[in-house]
Amino acid sequence: MFAASAYLCSMKRITLFMLALLLSGQAWAQVDTAQHVEPGRRNSPEQMQKPYVIMISADGYRYDYTDKYNATYLKELREQGVQAESLVPSFPSKTFPNHYTLVTGMYPATHGLINNYFYDPQRQEHYSMRDRKQVEDAHWYGGVPLWVLAEQNQMLSASYYWVGSEAPVQNTRPTYWFKYNEGIPFEERVKTVVKWLNLPEEQRPHLITFYLPEVDHAGHRFGPDAPETAQAVKDLDERLRQLTEAVAATGLPVNYLFVSDHGMIQIDQENTLPLPAAVDTAKFLVSGGGMVVELHAKDKKAIKPTYKKLKREANGAYQVYTKGNLPKHLHYGKKADKYKRVGDILLLTDAPKVFHFSSRKPSPGTHGYDPQAVKEMHTVFYAWGPDFKEGVKTSSFSNVQVYDIVAKLLGLKYSHKIDGDDNISKQVLKQK
Repeated sequence: MFAASAYLCSMKRITLFMLALLLSGQAWAQVDTAQHVEPGRRNSPEQMQKPYVIMISADGYRYDYTDKYNATYLKELREQGVQAESLVPSFPSKTFPNHYTLVTGMYPATHGLINNYFYDPQRQEHYSMRDRKQVEDAHWYGGVPLWVLAEQNQMLSASYYWVGSEAPVQNTRPTYWFKYNEGIPFEERVKTVVKWLNLPEEQRPHLITFYLPEVDHAGHRFGPDAPETAQAVKDLDERLRQLTEAVAATGLPVNYLFVSDHGMIQIDQENTLPLPAAVDTAKFLVSGGGMVVELHAKDKKAIKPTYKKLKREANGAYQVYTKGNLPKHLHYGKKADKYKRVGDILLLTDAPKVFHFSSRKPSPGTHGYDPQAVKEMHTVFYAWGPDFKEGVKTSSFSNVQVYDIVAKLLGLKYSHKIDGDDNISKQVLKQK
């Protein structure tokens, strides 16, 4: 009896194991690792004479990581060109909104990608960074991304992962692009960048965006002060050496920007905040979590009484705002909310507190707080190359300023309104 039972348990385990293998194989088969090339495009003769720009983002790279973890190669690179005291992300300091801000020059509420996950009451749909259908739907993305600006001016662009690059924003993707996946080895990505730069001039991209997630992964899983995060920074430092040395062998005049979307902070994992009792889910749709919870009223009459109840219930544990009275420096309130996607009521926490609605313990490291209040949300801006000034240090500035810097580097004019200006580009670029 015991033997038969053991046999059946063993067979069950084998069956489950084989099923897991089959499912993982199917999932792997579905991962698209191919390069996508938009047909029929060529650089115009004028654009062939322009310099080259590689914009690198190391997700979750906090403003002090280079010195904190002694990233020696990055130290060398920043001394050759320009370094800011810090780059200030836009609110909320999350991955998707800030990567898209970097390439549009617009605050999240202006370009429409207001969070990694959010609800749009106009479309009555949820956006999720993990939903490929939504990620590839251009209707979510406003503004004119840098690659769209380049392509509109007959300058080719390429993206090895960047938020928005997989969607046909204004009916335009980069000429060369990949669907996001982490299955392609770094060495293979470097070879692809070099291949792009070795293409004939009429086929060669002048703008390349290049994204690296590893530091963010470590920061979330282990916290910003963990040895694993220190190792991730050191690994990144070596990868940048590999990339820049391989690119240098092409002999092309390449300008680099090294940026990130946000920093990282250790949170209080033990004393998390539940959804307040004053929130009636029959009257409100709840979106978000962590340090930003948005409440969308199903009946607008419920906003005022619920707001008053929340103010009383908060008792200093979190901040309560309506969309109309959010602090102006967040650029997230009613006037900034171009696509009407921001919640009617917002609950914001102060670091290190988070709202947490799951039974699972939250990860030790996170981000999303108001960067004006939490310096750990700040990230880096380093830039070097033939068109950048040398040995320049600037004060901290907003990431909406990066768009104009890249546009000026590539000689691309734009007439649409952005939230950035040319103040920083005047400080960091050589005058031509």
